[in-house]
Amino acid sequence: MQLAKRAASLTPSATLAITAKAKELKMAGHDVIGLGAGEPDFNTPQHIIDAAVKAMNDGNTKYTPSGGLKALKDEISAKFKKDQGLHYEGSEIIVCTGAKHALYTLFQVILDEGDEVIIPTPYWVSYPEQVKLAGGVPVYAEGKEENQFKLKPEQLETAITDKTKAVILNSPSNPTGMIYTEEELQKLGEICLKHGLMIVSDEIYEKLVYAGSQHISIAQLSDELKENTIIINGVSKSHSMTGWRIGYAAGNKKIIKAMTDLASHSTSNPASISQYGAIAAYSGPQDEVEEMRKAFESRLNKTYELLADIPGFSCIKPEGAFYLFPNAQKAAEMTGFQNVDELVEALLEKEKVALVPGSGFGSPENVRLSYATSMDALEEALKRISRFMAENTVQVKG
Repeated sequence: MQLAKRAASLTPSATLAITAKAKELKMAGHDVIGLGAGEPDFNTPQHIIDAAVKAMNDGNTKYTPSGGLKALKDEISAKFKKDQGLHYEGSEIIVCTGAKHALYTLFQVILDEGDEVIIPTPYWVSYPEQVKLAGGVPVYAEGKEENQFKLKPEQLETAITDKTKAVILNSPSNPTGMIYTEEELQKLGEICLKHGLMIVSDEIYEKLVYAGSQHISIAQLSDELKENTIIINGVSKSHSMTGWRIGYAAGNKKIIKAMTDLASHSTSNPASISQYGAIAAYSGPQDEVEEMRKAFESRLNKTYELLADIPGFSCIKPEGAFYLFPNAQKAAEMTGFQNVDELVEALLEKEKVALVPGSGFGSPENVRLSYATSMDALEEALKRISRFMAENTVQVKG
């Protein structure tokens, strides 16, 4: 039986693949430390859980409008007003089954066959696959390490063709943790406006910023940029609600209507119970959000310090999210491997430490290390990586 070409062209998720392999080893009885997770290790705050239980007990377990509950859209609108000073009406917001589904639905309604989408590298693994599934063509623009992995205006200008439809910006970034400044966003935004490009602004990590850094949405910078921007966000990372699957998009009402119409034929609606949980997430106390952010910042500082002592790894300190993205090419060479992918496989096999190879993010010399786990686990993992390097460094004869 033959698969459709769009299914056959997909590249499996590198993050899910390494997580699956690590779980397999765990089930076989091995002491595996998984640093591939893209989700907070904290439980969802209790008041959110209570709100979901109440919703079930109150009988709110039926279909909802395809674009989401009005009450949730109202809370999302209030959140935008409070955090970014942005005003979005209910008709400019769609609630989806996770931010990933919001992105998928967006690309389905804006891309025609052959339309190009500029994706800065390193990128989140699903961006190019979702573009391809919509018939689009991913066009990569390398965010160089010397520029903190961020897209420069001249790179964006060079990548634009008459087929370019949109550009994706992810700040704070997965996998690098880097944040675009207001000045950087302004320059990129001017180019997008000049060429009439849509901006897809993935802001899912906006609450996880460190060392006094500030998240700024490109939509804040002018009315024109707001009109040309679709913001993607959700409660998964900010409120530790990954399994609840609530994300959303905000922007031009024509696009949002098209997304809502498509959702009505694909998912019907996001889970009703999860939506009531998300209402509580935005309307309730935010203390635990800040506590989680502080815990991640503490882990970042300690993990970054420990990693700096391991030969072969060099890393720019992230400003947000919960990942380190060190260059490990020298570590691979020091231990006799041809590439970083082989190094990652060996670390999992010999030391039972699961990292994600940077090749899955379009950056083959790097690895992604998630610090969304306990400090004890992080310290033990880095101890194992250090041991691996000490025991396997190849002695070069002079």
